[in-house]
Amino acid sequence: MGILNVTPDSFSDGGAHDSVAAAVEYAVHMRECGADLIDVGGESTRPGSERLPVEEEQRRVLPVLDELAKRRIPVSIDTMNASTAAAAAERGAAIINDVSGGTADADMARVAAETGLMFIAMHSRGPSGTRTTYRDVVDEVRLELEYRVAALIMQGVHPGQIIVDPGIGFAKDSAQSWELLGGLRELRALGHPLLVGASRKRFLGELLPTGAKPRKRDAATAVISALSAEAGAWGVRVHDVPATKAALDVWSAMNGAVR
Repeated sequence: MGILNVTPDSFSDGGAHDSVAAAVEYAVHMRECGADLIDVGGESTRPGSERLPVEEEQRRVLPVLDELAKRRIPVSIDTMNASTAAAAAERGAAIINDVSGGTADADMARVAAETGLMFIAMHSRGPSGTRTTYRDVVDEVRLELEYRVAALIMQGVHPGQIIVDPGIGFAKDSAQSWELLGGLRELRALGHPLLVGASRKRFLGELLPTGAKPRKRDAATAVISALSAEAGAWGVRVHDVPATKAALDVWSAMNGAVR
């Protein structure tokens, strides 16, 4: 999944694609570089960000979705608003990617059920800047995702629609994020496709000598992408598509050569 932030304030690329023409050009570029899906979002979830009025979110994303639909580029919509998800479905979106897991808008599960779109339910105990305590982060995230999935199913979402995301960096510190990455195989026991979104996140900056600049974290992100594939992840959500595509191609070639 190639990340397309149509925002002025995202943490690593805010403002880079905040016109329709620039956003579409970049989406086409990511697709040509090997992205299977373009994840379009109009609301930043960086630490300290505030919720955006739904009208402004739709002003940013819907014209982009219209143009990508004309080009038959597969898209997901990164939103916590049910009305935006419904409008995206009308424009051909294949997936709803909700970082609240369907808790921010009471109508989201209904929209997912009625449209039949795949639905990414991410785990979070709060926004990305929130810090919470875990006794065992892998066990607790797995259990809380299990409850969230059950709630979505009770609201009419078919089990086969649901993709789970452990929410790397969302209300988790660096150690907790690394533990979740190390526990991906355990999270797969939930029985749903697993998405990993670690691209350019702060915990990588804390590890690397290159430090705080998000674009310096792409090589590390690509390594995580390959290791996530090895652990059985369904997909990875990244900013730098070529680096991850290369890492996944190497992983695939090596696996194909295993005796």
